Amino acid sequence: MALTGRALIASRCAKFFKDGDLVNLGIGVPLMCTNYLPEGVELWLEAEIGIVGCGPTPKWEDADPDLIDAGGQPTSVIKGGCVIDQADSFGLIRGGHVDATVLGTLQVDQEGNIANWIVPGKVVPGMGGAMDLCAGVKKIVVATDHCEKSGHSKILKKCTLPLTGAKCVTDIVTERCYFQVTPDGLVLKELAPGYTVEDIRACTDADFTVAEDLGVME
Repeated sequence: MALTGRALIASRCAKFFKDGDLVNLGIGVPLMCTNYLPEGVELWLEAEIGIVGCGPTPKWEDADPDLIDAGGQPTSVIKGGCVIDQADSFGLIRGGHVDATVLGTLQVDQEGNIANWIVPGKVVPGMGGAMDLCAGVKKIVVATDHCEKSGHSKILKKCTLPLTGAKCVTDIVTERCYFQVTPDGLVLKELAPGYTVEDIRACTDADFTVAEDLGVME
């Protein structure tokens, strides 16, 4: 059965990774990417809280209270992995040693700006490591629903919320399509099954061009 919705987003994002990559995955849909890795691709998952080599989520009865992911949920460490000082973990990120990250977002725009850490006037627990990831990682993939629950596009001409990172996003994957972010703006590279270019134009605030070799997401 063909993938849809958030499973399709995670599956498409997983195709960006190469075997042996050191990758940081955000909470939610980004973490789902590990369920759809191409054959022969194994990753080293880095958690900014201080783990290199995050493993599967354990059962509650088997969880180690000293091992948690960035969202505060139990995690594990694979063979060869390690727990490191949080300062060293951020050193890996800021030093450019993380190959790719997948982040959720509130807004993203055609210039590659991302806003995903705060809505003015609302209480949030903090920005986490997103700002460091946006500054230190070369491949920054945004995994997001195409529109808000209100129906408004989350892919804008210009972000209106406070930015997490400026002109740093390289790719945007939604349940409807995949955009590549280029110096000349967004390029529609792939459509989800059942969608047309006209459908994407109707639900996207941002401007974009269409790739000559437009493909299908899978």
